[in-house]
Amino acid sequence: MRQLLIDIGNGRTKLGLAVNGHITDHQDCATSDISPDTVTQLIAPWHFDQSVLCSVVPNAVPAFRSVLGTQLIELRHDTPMGIGVRYPKPESIGPDRLANAVALAHLHGAPGIVIDFGTAVTFDILSADQNYIGGVIAPGLRLMTDYLHERTALLPQVTLSEPTHAIGQSTTEAILAGAAIGYRGMVRGILEALRRELPPGPVHIVATGGDASWIVSGLDQSIIVDPDLTLHGLRLVGNLHLPHHHA
Repeated sequence: MRQLLIDIGNGRTKLGLAVNGHITDHQDCATSDISPDTVTQLIAPWHFDQSVLCSVVPNAVPAFRSVLGTQLIELRHDTPMGIGVRYPKPESIGPDRLANAVALAHLHGAPGIVIDFGTAVTFDILSADQNYIGGVIAPGLRLMTDYLHERTALLPQVTLSEPTHAIGQSTTEAILAGAAIGYRGMVRGILEALRRELPPGPVHIVATGGDASWIVSGLDQSIIVDPDLTLHGLRLVGNLHLPHHHA
C-alpha cells in the first residue's frame, strides 16, 4: 500500500510517501509556490494508490484537486477519522490539528496533548475516550523573533540557538534568551494549565513541527518528538477509506 500524504501549512507544504505504514520519502515547498505544475513536479517520482490531504490554506487546495482528481481524500471535520470530536464548532478546527489528534490516538495513546510548532504553536487535547476536545493557539517562535526585528528600529534578525546565559551580554544574546527561556516558559505554563483540567494520571505529550526538538530539549518533561506526526495522521485517515481497513 503506497499513500501520498499532503500537509499544506501557512508557510510550507510538506509531502510524504508512505509505503506499508512507513514514511519513506519527503518533499516540501513554499505554500505560496503551489500550482498544478509544481504539484505535478513534486509527485512525479512517486507511485501511489491513494492520496490524503489536510490544509489550512484553502486556496492552495485546488491545484492538488486538479492533479489528483477524485482519488484525493481531503481531511475535514466530518471525515471518518477513528476519533470523535467534542467541540462546539468542529468545522473551525484546523484539519492539521485533527490529523495530529488522530496520530496521537493511534500511535501514542489517550489522554494526550500534541504541541505543533509551526507559524503558530498549537496545543491539541485528546480526552481519555479519544475525543478531540479543544486546544490552545499561541504565536510561533519565529513569529515572535521576526516580529521583534520587523517592528523595532534597532533589534536585529537572529538565528535561533541556545543562549549560554539568561543575562544577555549583547542585543542578540538578549533576544536569544527571550526566545529560548521565554518561549519554553510559555509552553511549560500552558502544559501545566492543561494538565490541571485533565483528569489526574499519565498524559501522552507529543511534539511536532519545525522547532519542536530545539524547544523540547530544554523542557524537563517527557515529551516525544515526532516530526512526521501530521503525515501519520493523514496516513491513518487514509487507511479508514480502504475496503478492508486496518490502522
